[in-house]
Amino acid sequence: MASNKNKLAFLSMPAPASYVAGLGRGASGFTTRSDIGPAREGPSAEVVAEAQARRGEEPDVDPEQFQDPDNEYGLFAGTTYEADDEEADKIYEQVDRKMDSRRRTRREAREEVELAKHRAERPKLQQQFADLKRGLAVVTDAEWENIPDVGNLTRRKRRRDERSFAVPDSIIVGDRAKGEYENTLDQQQQEHGGFETPADSGTLTNFVEIGQARDKILSLKLDQVSGTASTSGSATSIDPKGYLTSLDSQVIKTEAEIGDIKRARMLFDSLIKSNPKHAPGWIAAAALEEHAGRMVAARKLIKQGCEQCPKSEDVWLEAARLHQNDDAKVILANAIQHVGQSVKIWLAAADLEHDTKARKRVLRRALEHIPNSVRLWKETVNLETSPADARILLSRAVEVIPLSVELWLALARLETPENAKAVLNKARKAVPTSHEIWIAAGRLIEQEAYAGDLSEEKRAEELERVDKTLASAVRTLRAHGVLLTREQWLKEAERCEAEGAPRTCEAVVSATVAMDVEEEDRLTTWLSDAESAEARARVGTARAVLAYALRVFPDRRDLWRRAADLEKAHGTRENLDKLLARAVLWLMWAKEKWLGGDVPAAREVLERAFVRNSESEQIWLAAVKLEAENGELRVARELLVRARTVADTERIWMKSAVFERQQGQAELALKTVSTALSKYPKFAKLYMIKGQIHQAAKDYSTARAAYAAGLKAVPKDITLWVLASRLEEADGKSIRARALLEKARLVNPKNDVLWAEAIGIEERSGAAAQGKALLARALQECPTSGVLWSMAIWAEARPQRKARSVDALKKCADDPLVICTVARLFWAERKIEKARQWFDRAVSAGPDIGDAWGWWLKFERQHGTAAQGEEVMRRCAGVEPHHGATWQSIAKDDNNRGKSIHETLELVVAVLQ
Repeated sequence: MASNKNKLAFLSMPAPASYVAGLGRGASGFTTRSDIGPAREGPSAEVVAEAQARRGEEPDVDPEQFQDPDNEYGLFAGTTYEADDEEADKIYEQVDRKMDSRRRTRREAREEVELAKHRAERPKLQQQFADLKRGLAVVTDAEWENIPDVGNLTRRKRRRDERSFAVPDSIIVGDRAKGEYENTLDQQQQEHGGFETPADSGTLTNFVEIGQARDKILSLKLDQVSGTASTSGSATSIDPKGYLTSLDSQVIKTEAEIGDIKRARMLFDSLIKSNPKHAPGWIAAAALEEHAGRMVAARKLIKQGCEQCPKSEDVWLEAARLHQNDDAKVILANAIQHVGQSVKIWLAAADLEHDTKARKRVLRRALEHIPNSVRLWKETVNLETSPADARILLSRAVEVIPLSVELWLALARLETPENAKAVLNKARKAVPTSHEIWIAAGRLIEQEAYAGDLSEEKRAEELERVDKTLASAVRTLRAHGVLLTREQWLKEAERCEAEGAPRTCEAVVSATVAMDVEEEDRLTTWLSDAESAEARARVGTARAVLAYALRVFPDRRDLWRRAADLEKAHGTRENLDKLLARAVLWLMWAKEKWLGGDVPAAREVLERAFVRNSESEQIWLAAVKLEAENGELRVARELLVRARTVADTERIWMKSAVFERQQGQAELALKTVSTALSKYPKFAKLYMIKGQIHQAAKDYSTARAAYAAGLKAVPKDITLWVLASRLEEADGKSIRARALLEKARLVNPKNDVLWAEAIGIEERSGAAAQGKALLARALQECPTSGVLWSMAIWAEARPQRKARSVDALKKCADDPLVICTVARLFWAERKIEKARQWFDRAVSAGPDIGDAWGWWLKFERQHGTAAQGEEVMRRCAGVEPHHGATWQSIAKDDNNRGKSIHETLELVVAVLQ
């Protein structure tokens, strides 16, 4: 009794701390109907862990506790998927949709064409029976009642009347013993030798001999079928190898396909019985049997269709297709008796003939029945190998069909130039509304002008006739009510260019490009036409449009430069020289002569330019550069002295100082700068040159004084502040550099270059945290700065860079530095195609940024082909970039003086990291 009391003694004790009744079996509180309010909450995770620790149990670990909710892997697999990440993914999707929408119009148009072609080749079953559905409107009640019933079309088995019966015990016992194995021999098996069961006659069954006999009989049967055995004449000769191949080529239809064929056969049978004069029904029924592999039934059906619909050419053509060549000839011969005016029947009959003479005979017989068919005449002429015979046929054809422009043009092409003129004149009178005849006449005149041995004057007169002919064509066609749009005329001009008639193309453009264009919109419209033609590789058309625009606007220098760029990209150097001589673009003309290796000609151009513009600063500097690049340093120095006397501009003084510094004449350069500063004290670049010369000589105090004087004279020049801060940093005085930049930001607020330089100083001095704080302040003051956002992206840890790039694209989506940074992020993630696309976007947004070209070339060298790298270099040389932090530091280095764009780009790629 005492022991029982001790057992229940805990009931009178107070419950331990954090005790929850039923916790061991998973209870966490409950509510009843009489309770008010929520039930008691269970213990917290900390309390449960503490209790398990006291009991010596290990805490339960959820294996999916650290699993990313969106199951992401790769760069951001270890981070938590937050709202910022979701927003970033949405923006990337928007960017991808934007890139995809640029090609959506062409892609959708191509898909529509392909879908229409597919629908035409393989129409839906619903479309095939559309006319039959419309025909049901005239079906009478009696005809409707006579429609035969169809079977079950639901593809479902009808439910049977299933009944259940009690299974006898004998079946259950037998089924139970069916899978059992015996491991003992019964009495009979022991008496007769185990498993050898005696037969009634006392003999044993030999299964080996039975198998050999079966194989022998099978081989005899195969030999009989293949014709190798000497059997009766009823045996069929079969190639065993070919027989196996034919078995492989057979298409085994499923039960569903067989069911579909049966149902379609029933529908077609009902269709041809209810409307036997409907030709498409017979054709569809025969096609169904052909698809099912029943060629005999298909031919039988189409034969009935020919009897029922003898006036339908489609039925006859289908019958000819389903039969062999000889039978098809007979069928088409019968078809001609019923539909002798069908061009398709005659052409199909000609296609069945393999002999050229027979085909000619069929086509000429067809022309006797249908003399006004242009297609038959063209097929007949195409079979002729002799131009004389073809000319005779075409002469007869244009007599029979005088309104066919194709036949007139074909006849003109076969005639001699003199006879071709007569033919085209007759064609013009017969068809006065055809612009093709007028264009052909212009092309004929152009052909004669270039074919004969004519002098330049005579040839120019003949080519002027082309312009007059096309101008007359436009007036005549307008008088006859033919009003082609300018877009249609431009397409004709492009076609002439593609077929080798450039002067006719120019004549068409000159006569029609000004049609339907408002006077104030002429220049914009013509430039757009030229750009469109150039994009389609129709350079001749673009050249003709720009030539006409230059005749209307001869004083527009931008138009002359656009024409010169076109010739430079697609034309010859001779044509470019002629154009530049007309445009009087002296500098561009001299540069092209220089690039072409003709330095004396470049000098001659500049001399002529001096005669016209003796005080032009650009011409003087171009002459100096030409002489300096070709090693004539003494001549270049003399030219600079003369330029300072004649032109006397601040830029000429600056170039003189730079020239002397590049030649190593520091003292002479300083003297030149001092003289220039006395004349132009507000020109900041002079102070920069003076400070850089002293800094290169390690004379920091004098350089500091030069920069200080410059900042006092030109406090708004940003580059001067940056150079002064870098001088202090080079002298080991980072504190003074920070102070200078702080003062610069007060004088020039909201300048991202100054902020970027200050952040760079902190990063170079190892104060990354201070640099990040400065970057945050800089973005608040310059929220749309591409250089600051680019620095902000790289300042973040790798997992956060993607979200930071999304913020940057929101603020400055078109900045080339930001786009280049995003491309580099894709590069780091090994998304090669996306990175290539974004690099292309970067150089398109800022082609003058040399750093973007350097990063792209470095990317292609690592992940692209040699051809892709060459394409990047070619495009970079075409735009000639001048800006970019790395690009300018390399291009303006005195050691890299005279290097080409390709060489500078290679140096930039080597420096970028």
